[in-house]
Amino acid sequence: MNDGIKILPRGIVALLLAAILISSCNISHAAPKPPPKPVSDSAIVSLASTPLPIRIPYKPGELVEYTAQSGDTLPALAARFNTTTEEILAANPFIPRDATTMPPGMPMQIPIYFLALWANPFKVIPDHAFVNGPTLSGFSTAAFVAAQPGWLREYRVYASGKWRSGAEMVDFVALNYSINPQLLLALLEYQGGALTQDAPPVKKNLLGMTRIYWENPYLQLVLAANTLNNGYYGWRAGNLLEFDDTDGILIRPDPWQNAGSVALQFYFSRIFAGEKYARATGPEGLIQTYADFFGNPWNNPIVLIPGSLQQPQLQLPFPEQQTWSYTGGPHTGWGTGKPLAAVDFAPPASKSGCFIAEERNYSTAMADGLVVRSTVEGVALDLDKDGDERTGWVIFYLHLATRARAPLGAELKAGERIGYPSCEGGRSTGTHVHIARKYNGEWIIADSAIPFQMDGWVTRNGIKEYFGTLVKGGLTVTASEYSDLYASISRNYP
Repeated sequence: MNDGIKILPRGIVALLLAAILISSCNISHAAPKPPPKPVSDSAIVSLASTPLPIRIPYKPGELVEYTAQSGDTLPALAARFNTTTEEILAANPFIPRDATTMPPGMPMQIPIYFLALWANPFKVIPDHAFVNGPTLSGFSTAAFVAAQPGWLREYRVYASGKWRSGAEMVDFVALNYSINPQLLLALLEYQGGALTQDAPPVKKNLLGMTRIYWENPYLQLVLAANTLNNGYYGWRAGNLLEFDDTDGILIRPDPWQNAGSVALQFYFSRIFAGEKYARATGPEGLIQTYADFFGNPWNNPIVLIPGSLQQPQLQLPFPEQQTWSYTGGPHTGWGTGKPLAAVDFAPPASKSGCFIAEERNYSTAMADGLVVRSTVEGVALDLDKDGDERTGWVIFYLHLATRARAPLGAELKAGERIGYPSCEGGRSTGTHVHIARKYNGEWIIADSAIPFQMDGWVTRNGIKEYFGTLVKGGLTVTASEYSDLYASISRNYP
């Protein structure tokens, strides 16, 4: 496999960039140049069959052909192709300025500004096979694992207050992080023979994640899932454009890549380098293991995120005529790091820390919906009421107290009580409710082309996680864990 383009030190990268900029000083207005044809997405091929292509240098502003993929937005595309949203709009005047997600399959022309060392264009896995979404309809992790001879079938682990089987462990992580359990199973097999070997490898850190006391398969799977989500949503947002492997070698994902493939590139870059990394992210790596057990995911035409996706109308998550505090700007929906999908609200109180909210200070359903999950790990309100958390719009609530929490199967109207804010579930330094959105299993980033809007308040990022604002007309509410005056937000008050 020809991946020499990825193994140059950063100093050489700078020299190459300078040389390219000096030699290419005029913007080209020639016809769009198609990208080199990568290894087919529709077939798993042998790694040794043909060298995988690399990108040629492009002139500044040269138009290249691009076909929109699931979840693409103009800001993210601009970041990946090293251009601007304005230039993309100018090259594609048919795209409305208020467009949210691009329709998958739509042909586009994108002005490109070449960067040296764009990595291999081989796409590992489609987004629908990464996310715990509609692709999983009819799949039973328990039945599948029971039919395999590997050690995962008999594995047991104590996790989150109860003993779980190997299949239950996978489903638990898949549900919380919203990652496809088939992908997690393939990863456990690729790294540790979980589906085919009699006994787990003797070595600790089965999935390569290094963290003290996080060495058993369950905790390794948690760390791997968190890492995968950081890669997926970093690419989705357009702010994870390069990273290093374990040898400190720069990896800059190809701008034509999709989020699921970059997620796996990012994960494997945390644990491998050189040939091990190239193999894991190539046709004979993780994707071959996945295809051996679950078939070629590229043959499934399912669309995860459609074009022009719009958020349904949502209310603030507390009763009318009350004033709560905006205590957490955009931060992760689950885990640490990405996606910045969630925000926090705290009820009025005369003290800080963990306390029992007053009877009247409950959290509410933000829209009509059906409760399809109600545990200490979270409550899921299914807005299309089809009973499946993996399809359509879902509002996720965390830190709702067990007391008076809406039960599984409850059908709620917008504004009805769903539970009381607390410190239960996850990590919390004070009583509050954490809310996030998902669509077809994908976390929807709060400050994005589809902003988190509640009663007309629009969510904006801050300088880092948990910071940020809510904006409505000329009004601004600033997130603060101290519940001060600037963090106060009222429902249905002027």
